Amino acid sequence: MAKGLEFSRLENTYLANPKIRQLVVTLSGKAQEFDGLNLEGVNLKGAKLENASFIGTNLNYANLQNADLSKAILKQTQLDGTDFTGATLTGAFIEDWNITTDTKFDGVHCEYVYMCLPTPDNPDPHRKPDNRQEVFADGEFGDFIKPIFDTLDLYHNQSVDPRAIAISFKQLAENHPEADLRIVGMEVRGEDKFLLRAKTAIAADKSELSAEYFATYNQLKALAEQEVKALIAEKDSRIADLQNMVVTALKRPSFYSNVEQVGFMTNNPGGFSIGGSVGGNVNNVQGDNNRAVQGDNNQAVQGDNNQVTQQNQVGADAAESLTKEDVVKLLAELETLIKGAELPADNKEEVVEDLSAAKKATEKEEPNKQRALDRLTSMAETLEKTTKTVDSGKKLWTTAKPIIVKIATWLGAAAGSHLLGL
Repeated sequence: MAKGLEFSRLENTYLANPKIRQLVVTLSGKAQEFDGLNLEGVNLKGAKLENASFIGTNLNYANLQNADLSKAILKQTQLDGTDFTGATLTGAFIEDWNITTDTKFDGVHCEYVYMCLPTPDNPDPHRKPDNRQEVFADGEFGDFIKPIFDTLDLYHNQSVDPRAIAISFKQLAENHPEADLRIVGMEVRGEDKFLLRAKTAIAADKSELSAEYFATYNQLKALAEQEVKALIAEKDSRIADLQNMVVTALKRPSFYSNVEQVGFMTNNPGGFSIGGSVGGNVNNVQGDNNRAVQGDNNQAVQGDNNQVTQQNQVGADAAESLTKEDVVKLLAELETLIKGAELPADNKEEVVEDLSAAKKATEKEEPNKQRALDRLTSMAETLEKTTKTVDSGKKLWTTAKPIIVKIATWLGAAAGSHLLGL
């Protein structure tokens, strides 16, 4: 127990906060809330922190040796250099926590963890191990949670362009073979947010790589459609493969791509190639809600031998399985959703009008797909803007998006279109 704190100079330290001072003195924080506090470097060795909440808390370099963090909430907690040696983490909620190579997990006691916070609909969210009859054996949790440390995280937002991503990444890999770039994950993070994660050589300058990538990406996004198509035509077919993977990830809320050990993008007919050692394959796996433990919610399936799942199937299954009648029904379903929603009258009228026009164009003996697609695009833009400003419309937008994407795919929307990136 800490002593003599009353005689210490506390200005400009975390101990200036009475709540933190009490925690350090008593080492008792059970079921208490410490969200958003700066506890960097705090000594909580042996502390009782069961059910405590540390959402967004800075615990970098904190001493949590032998602390009891059973069922603690560690969502988005900063944990660079934090020492969990001998700590108990059974039942902890570790959604998007930020651990690094310097985070210590030696001798951690942990039977299971949850990858997300609970909700009324899902009080037992994404437990690991998945089998609720199983628990981590001694020493297993540290191996399970070990993140991919040396990664280049390329975050995209606002109208993600899969074609620009594919070309930009290929160009980066060709310009920097020494970086040994290998894609290890793709995630959709809310509306208009997409993460492409690539493993790099330890010595790679990630800041420089990121700056170069986005310089190319932003230039490509500014090009006209025909200019982008011309660029793709000049490159090999593997750009299209990566583009397809990105589109699939954007379209499917449950899609998770985990790609490990893929080869050069120049000469590897046996597999999809990005940069790095020759001879790899694309490895796509299905995951849970695209959640991540340091970027990977499916760490058990990382590695070089994962099997290809849905490669080059972007939109193909949806387009081939739907009939004209199915699409008309989907449009009618959308119309019903809109009419029953609480939206401004003018906006609702405009959206319904576009939907009606799209349905009529689709119902024709020879569907006018381009006209239907144009009206669907107009409808989606109006609806998206409206639901961003009207609280009651947010749930509607979440329900409507996957339906719009299905319809747009059948109508032949371009791979990089805004509709397929919803």
